[in-house]
Amino acid sequence: MMHGHRIGAIVLRQLYLMRGSPVRILPMVVWCVIDIILWGFITRYLNTITSTGPSLVPALLGAILFWDFFTRVMHGVATAFLEDVWSRNFLNIFATPLAISEYLAGLVLTSIATSMVGLVVMLALATTVFGLSFFVYGLMLIPFLLVLFLVGIAMGVFASGLVLRFGPPAEWFVWPIPALLSPFAAVFYPLSTLPQWMQYISHLLPPSYVFECMRAILAGRSVSQTSILWAGSMALGYVLLACWFFTRIYHHAIRSGLIARYSAETVG
Repeated sequence: MMHGHRIGAIVLRQLYLMRGSPVRILPMVVWCVIDIILWGFITRYLNTITSTGPSLVPALLGAILFWDFFTRVMHGVATAFLEDVWSRNFLNIFATPLAISEYLAGLVLTSIATSMVGLVVMLALATTVFGLSFFVYGLMLIPFLLVLFLVGIAMGVFASGLVLRFGPPAEWFVWPIPALLSPFAAVFYPLSTLPQWMQYISHLLPPSYVFECMRAILAGRSVSQTSILWAGSMALGYVLLACWFFTRIYHHAIRSGLIARYSAETVG
């Protein structure tokens, strides 16, 4: 049984870190602003040279906003975990009665808070400056964001498990994950443009269904409710699998004494 006050303590610690060092808040906003401005002007330019076609704003700028949201969610979980690694606080946390499920729940809630900040900033910029209207996606906007949120949580927990197993140097496995997944997720192009072997991988990634459905809406085609339900089911399954993976790594570290040797240099 999880205790809410323990979960809240993990979230509160992250809030204290941000309050004590406002510089930590900048990455949540700066990269979102840069991405939206860069892709917003690229989209505006492409619209000028393809003026006879449909507007590219919902397709390109919407895609980058959705993908940035996924990235912020994933990095929100991983960064909250890495804060404990960087500060050598990981052992102190688990010297308390805190359960691993409560710790993971705290990381997830922290990610919700930080990713929502980035989402609001991106929505404000994309809507007011570049005229992106999310009404074009209709009610499907909610399941789209939910699927991307769940996959972001799964990837963040999985990446944290890798760092727990291989040590702080493994944090370099964390940051490239969105870039490695993006070609298979078909963020900017239909799945049909990919070679067959890449499509097999794409069908295992819930975000690919989100972006396919997004393009279907913009093209005026009907959206497959089955595909988005399948994507949501897969995303939820990946969250459970990632939590199981992190828990197994944690118990392995306890049994083997690995956690006692945890340092900022390496883990043997």
